[in-house]
Amino acid sequence: MPRSIALSGASGLLGSALRPALTTAGWQVRPLVRRTPHPGEVRWDPAAGTLDAAALAGVSAAVHLAGESIAEGRWTEAKKAAIRSSRILGTRLLSESLARLPQRPEVLVSASAIGIYGDRGDAPLNEDSTLGSDFLAEVGKEWEAATAPAADAGIRVVHLRLGIILARDGGALPRMVRPFLLGAGGPIGSGRQWMSWIALDDAVRVVLEVLQNPEARGPFNAVAPEPVRNADFAARLGEVLHRPALIPVPAFALRLLFGEMADAALLSSQRVLPARLGALGFEFRHPTLSGALRAVLDR
Repeated sequence: MPRSIALSGASGLLGSALRPALTTAGWQVRPLVRRTPHPGEVRWDPAAGTLDAAALAGVSAAVHLAGESIAEGRWTEAKKAAIRSSRILGTRLLSESLARLPQRPEVLVSASAIGIYGDRGDAPLNEDSTLGSDFLAEVGKEWEAATAPAADAGIRVVHLRLGIILARDGGALPRMVRPFLLGAGGPIGSGRQWMSWIALDDAVRVVLEVLQNPEARGPFNAVAPEPVRNADFAARLGEVLHRPALIPVPAFALRLLFGEMADAALLSSQRVLPARLGALGFEFRHPTLSGALRAVLDR
């Protein structure tokens, strides 16, 4: 019989690519859904604190990817509360439910983000680096801490600190491509901030690696080994698209449009390296940005 795995965020950017990969790898996927479940699905409502734990019986693993988008609109107090609660409440609910199962799963892979390091300038960051103290960093710390019930119950827990996922049809990249196709592409702000990224298919392969490798435990930076400055990212994207990358977007304009989110998500600098993936011997299909952009955009 195939092993069974619970998957939250199955309809998101990473989850929708991960689900068929899990099936191909021999897993029977049980998506966690907020609507009325279809056969094989698990009903949950993190905001209400409800989860059909009986439907989790027999799962060998869980991958938790659900969470409110940080890049949609201005960060009002209500938006920031939704960002925090969607991550922490859902993670805690799933972790507690898994911990109470008579037969606990072997592993929980729970999404996190490189925002946990804060705005760090040019400093190279690995999994042992100190953590930040801004809003996203504090959310990241609480997010990872919410898996404690699972870890305390003996479940192997992996925190996947995801960088910018490059995908053709979702996430940040299509928004970056649009102004280039209009001839208005260029760096953001000073262009000196570091961007840490990963191609979508490599992100899927990272999840499969940490799921199946018993040595994988704790935080893993899910980023390619070549972080680049924003100006370099813009230049390489322009090369791949055969468009100029000459028109910068001023920082003040971004702050006017997006408020606090501009500094935290668009202008902050994180030069993150996948040290622990390297120690596992993981090999990226797309280790360089130019190659990743060409593969993702089919250029």
